[in-house]
Amino acid sequence: MSIKLARRTLLATAAAAVAMSFGTASFAADKIKLRLSSVSSDTDQRAVALIEKFGPAVSEFAEFEPHWNGTLFKQGTELEAIARGNLDMSITSAQELAVFFPEFSIFTAGYVHRDAAHQVAVFNDPLMDPFKKKVEDELGVKLLSIMYLGRRQVNLRTDQEVKTPEDLAGVNLRMPGTDAWQFLGKALGANPTPMAFTEVYTALQTGSVDGQDNPLPTVVDAKFYEVTKQIILTSHLVDLNYIALSKAVWDDMTPEQQAAVQAAADEAAEFGRQNQLQKEQDLVSFLQEQGLKVYEPDLDAFRARVQGMYLESDFAKDWPEGLLEKINAL
Repeated sequence: MSIKLARRTLLATAAAAVAMSFGTASFAADKIKLRLSSVSSDTDQRAVALIEKFGPAVSEFAEFEPHWNGTLFKQGTELEAIARGNLDMSITSAQELAVFFPEFSIFTAGYVHRDAAHQVAVFNDPLMDPFKKKVEDELGVKLLSIMYLGRRQVNLRTDQEVKTPEDLAGVNLRMPGTDAWQFLGKALGANPTPMAFTEVYTALQTGSVDGQDNPLPTVVDAKFYEVTKQIILTSHLVDLNYIALSKAVWDDMTPEQQAAVQAAADEAAEFGRQNQLQKEQDLVSFLQEQGLKVYEPDLDAFRARVQGMYLESDFAKDWPEGLLEKINAL
């Protein structure tokens, strides 16, 4: 099925899912079945949080059945599967939701979220209500909670200290190859260079590129610290996922079950968030021990430049007027 599925078709399939799923709990012998599909592994922090916190918290009335590594549905097809009534839960992204609802692209732009706490504040604020309602009404998906994935940082092989975007002028910064990523690289002040991830280590080693951007766990896992000299804590993108549940399944629960599911999702998200934050903090010390300089630049200067460029770009044409200002004010 094409990801450009017409909204009217989604509405129809979501409505059909409601009809088909009516009485889910009553048809189950004892418990509600909550099948989740995700492309992450069972050792990923998101998976660990859901397995250790969400599943046990709802076990009295629901059977949580996760499927990892894309074994049940392929990446990008989970939301349609929920809309069709073929899946109960998924871990989705703002990028995936923006395929159906372009206004969600605001949550994929640089410096919209400042940190993990700001992510939670934005998600729980009334400004998110129209977004959540639209996803429920037109896709049949309820967004339960927000999961923190980490902050992307700039990692350079050069010695020059970077404090403002102007300091990145002329720096060949490897970024993923899509237009959106390349735009973010330019907005940061660098010369973005598209390159496959598998080529980055050698490119840093030989000087084909001056740097790359990724969360600190990736810097360590890929051993980029072996061929670089500094980490600039730009935190230019605070990445996220949403815990998504079928609205039809939700509506078929009792109020007590709904409250328990919501509490379980929030607990799992917070558990994963704190684990990821601690991991990032620990990795700063590790990278410093490897001889890298790790420091924070003038974030206000970076934020002003990046947000200004986004607001003048085509990316912002689908954003509700004044929404960025409301997010910044939280």
